[in-house]
Amino acid sequence: MLDHLITRATLVDGTGAPARNADVGIRDGRIAVIAGPGTVTEEARTTEDATGLVLTPGFVDPHTHYDAQLFWDPYATPSLNHGVTTVVGGNCGFTLAPLSPDRPEDADYTRRLMSRVEGMSLVALEEGAPWDWHDFGEYLDGLDGRIAVNAGFMVGHCALRRHVMGPAATGGRPTGEQLRRMTALLRDAMDAGAWGLSTTQSSTHTDGDGAPVASRHAEPAELLALSRAVGEHEGTQLEAIVAGCLDRFADAEIDLLVEMSAAAGRPLNWNVLTVDAAVPDRVPRQLVPSERARRAGGRIVALTMPILTPMNMSLGTFCALNLIPGWGEILGLPVPERIARLRDPDVRARMLRRARCPEAGVFRRLADFDRYVIGDTYSAANDGLTGRVVRDIAAERGQGAFRCLVEICADDSLRTVLWPMPSDNDPASWALRAETWRHEDVLLGGSDAGAHLDRMCGAPYTTRFLGDCLRGRKLAGLAEAVRMLTDDPARLFGLRGRGRVARGHHADLVLFDPERIDAGPATLVHDLPGDSPRLDSRAEGVVSVRVNGVEVIREDRVTGAVPGRVLRSGRDTGTVGTR
Repeated sequence: MLDHLITRATLVDGTGAPARNADVGIRDGRIAVIAGPGTVTEEARTTEDATGLVLTPGFVDPHTHYDAQLFWDPYATPSLNHGVTTVVGGNCGFTLAPLSPDRPEDADYTRRLMSRVEGMSLVALEEGAPWDWHDFGEYLDGLDGRIAVNAGFMVGHCALRRHVMGPAATGGRPTGEQLRRMTALLRDAMDAGAWGLSTTQSSTHTDGDGAPVASRHAEPAELLALSRAVGEHEGTQLEAIVAGCLDRFADAEIDLLVEMSAAAGRPLNWNVLTVDAAVPDRVPRQLVPSERARRAGGRIVALTMPILTPMNMSLGTFCALNLIPGWGEILGLPVPERIARLRDPDVRARMLRRARCPEAGVFRRLADFDRYVIGDTYSAANDGLTGRVVRDIAAERGQGAFRCLVEICADDSLRTVLWPMPSDNDPASWALRAETWRHEDVLLGGSDAGAHLDRMCGAPYTTRFLGDCLRGRKLAGLAEAVRMLTDDPARLFGLRGRGRVARGHHADLVLFDPERIDAGPATLVHDLPGDSPRLDSRAEGVVSVRVNGVEVIREDRVTGAVPGRVLRSGRDTGTVGTR
């Protein structure tokens, strides 16, 4: 007997094959039957008629930071609502494990690091997770059997360094013995199921004390030693962030990424490829590592988002504006002093020059203050400004855009929420994106779900992309779009039995209405531990989501079931070769 039978669905199976009408039967968490509509005669405990609905594999998000959130939110919302049934965590060199049993204070250091570098609520980190693990296997065991999504994790380079070197990990170089211990710790993590190594050398990544994170102090020899260890284990990967990921790679960064992938004999992915027709040389430059890696026996894959994900800004709290060269020293001052400096015309002029210089990289996009939209305001002086464009307000006041924005924020004691409007929302940029998505070394993803919770909401990229493909720009057909969200990431990570609707595969399934599939606007909710805020987005048109055959979402509501699995390397992932 079947556990569940879905009849008369429009099946898009993830392979890129055209949609077809089919019945799909589930037994023991796997796809047991795929047959023509109305032809399945085997009895089923439950049945649903999916006439007019599309049935696809569950979506795979290749870049999330759900490492902590899964402890207080086993449903990985809002990703699960938007059809994501498998998440990849432990990215960017940051993980919650391993933690040294000899230094209990390392847990606090890690919480403050994650709060600073990934924009997580410190209160939520403190109150929402048990912090009762030391080695990586204990961390994974703490999640096993209590999550609604499937989740796999890289092990973060920063945690490895901190465990072995202690506070000297920030600023120091490991001795030969320390590097051997670090490599052994990485091997232990992969034996326990870690998917491989993630690392960062990005200049934007600082810890809770404002110091460069530990992995930024690693020299190439250290990274290559760890990469070779990754290549010794089945079903593993590399993920790396360098400064050039945000704009254009330097030659030395290309050399490093290529050497790491070749040394491991494993794919390496990086985040995130920004596509803008106004910067036509960026995409070709960012794909040079992929071309060189293939010749060297490696493979390098760029992640890119198929939607524009707005991120709110503020002059009052840490955000991307702080990462513009020279801005952090101003925006880090106490609020009264910060307001005084921001009101100084000479200071503003210097800040604008720094924001528009080549060293600002991709953050130059943030300096177009004409295009900012005013969000929430908090003073009577700013009544009626919410939703208005700074350009229009500045024209009415006879002020420059940046001065106007500063005065609005100053009237709110810098609490004003700011929304920079993207400059790359033009037809030429979208055409370039569609072309880039089809490159063999480009993968859709990079949501950062679980991080930057009060600043952005990238998790709904799946439903928003499908809605755009079906009823918007139509830059990809439905079968192609589904393949990009399912089978492509599943194949990159070597997921066993996932990414397709096929007999014997795990029954990770999404059933949606093609006339309604989309994501609602991001709204601020206070549902984190400690009543901390985050941005959330409702899924529209998602009728049902199943993980390992069990329904976890029905009409955008969690069912309470937790059938997800911690996916462990070797057992749940196979080796994806590069040669």
